[in-house]
Amino acid sequence: MRHVVLFHSVYGLRPAVRAFADRLRAAGHQLTTPDLYGVPATDTVEEGFALLDKIGQEVVLDRARDALRDLPPETVLAGFSMGAGVAGALLAERPDAAGLLLLHGTGGAPDAVRPGLPVQLHLADPDPYDAPDEVDEWQQALTDAGADLTVFRYPGVGHLFTDPDVAEYSPDSTAAAWPRVLAFLAAR
Repeated sequence: MRHVVLFHSVYGLRPAVRAFADRLRAAGHQLTTPDLYGVPATDTVEEGFALLDKIGQEVVLDRARDALRDLPPETVLAGFSMGAGVAGALLAERPDAAGLLLLHGTGGAPDAVRPGLPVQLHLADPDPYDAPDEVDEWQQALTDAGADLTVFRYPGVGHLFTDPDVAEYSPDSTAAAWPRVLAFLAAR
């Protein structure tokens, strides 16, 4: 059993995030799924970015920090898309994190990585928000910093391929990602 904090995408705290958390709870993990916006989720990515701009990145990060305040230091930091960036941004403040689980986006700076930190990335290939050369550079930098990094690329799918409420949903890629996520958490 592992403590996991799961940060949502730019859309907000959508049913897909809650369902993912419920599946992890059913597998025996303790999940926290904070609402970083404090308002209902949006229906489009454009509305999500507008809401993020209105709320502000610093407010989002402060709300993420608040969600972590009472969680054990070895909590796994996880996120969907924008939430992956949030998880990665907080890694420097959580040096004892048991791992970094990134879905639909990269996150984490090399200077925040401790040697041996388990990191798992699940990413569309190609992904419209993470250019392949940027992902390759990020992957090399994290590996050079000592991260135990595993990258899974899912060819021909859209960015948020695990969310059944968006057009880019891919049941096959979601089914492939799920056991990999479970194995990652079980190994922590």
